[in-house]
Amino acid sequence: MTIAFWCVLVAGLMPIIFAGIAKAGDKSFNNRRPRDWYESVTGYRKRAWWAQQNSHEAFPLFAAAVLVAHLAGAAQNTIDALAIAFIAFRIAYGICYLADIHLARSLMWTGGMVCCIWLFVAGA
Repeated sequence: MTIAFWCVLVAGLMPIIFAGIAKAGDKSFNNRRPRDWYESVTGYRKRAWWAQQNSHEAFPLFAAAVLVAHLAGAAQNTIDALAIAFIAFRIAYGICYLADIHLARSLMWTGGMVCCIWLFVAGA
């Protein structure tokens, strides 16, 4: 298994991590109506929920980009480096989201997107 494939697993787990951050320690969480609870929270819990949603949105493009890079015959060290960079950008994105640093968050999102695009063209 390549490093890039492990990164796909990590990216797939990121939404769960952000959900855990949002819910941790809040006794008012109601698992029967989780979306109602998410709508009622504020602060870092709300931002963690938004980071969770964005992580779901970012995952398909990243997973597809890694697979396309492999199938197109891109150099494995390039694929691995871009996959690691994507994960690093997404972790930084989440930290910026939780800390409400909006400009840095947008830059981290852009960095992750650039990694996905680069993966698509790496094998060309």
